[in-house]
Amino acid sequence: MEIDCIGLFVNNMEKMVKFYRDIIGFEIDWHGDPYAKFKAGNCRLIMFGRNDFENMVSKEFNYPKGLNGTVEIAFNLKNYDEVDKEYKRPVDLGVESIFPPTTMPWGQRTCYVADPEGNLLDIGSFGIQNGK
Repeated sequence: MEIDCIGLFVNNMEKMVKFYRDIIGFEIDWHGDPYAKFKAGNCRLIMFGRNDFENMVSKEFNYPKGLNGTVEIAFNLKNYDEVDKEYKRPVDLGVESIFPPTTMPWGQRTCYVADPEGNLLDIGSFGIQNGK
């Protein structure tokens, strides 16, 4: 099997669409629908409004509030320099920093920021240091 998409059930669709479109840079053509689909490389990122999803399936769910460790969306970059650059860009725009760029003992340079609903975004690379 192959992962086709990652889905997030969101409280504020407009705010989340703006974040992933304007801050992260994913392409989307969204017109206020309860469902949004972003181009994200070979995988898609989809969003569905929580109330709309619950109405569709006729079930209620419990959702984490605030910063949570329930899900991580990981972005893989070519090298360590790109990790530092792509971490700085959203943080400079006011995105919450969770963990600054750090080279881990297993050779990955990684960092974390949070989206507006507290989902963790991992920006990392197993690539080469200093862009080489």
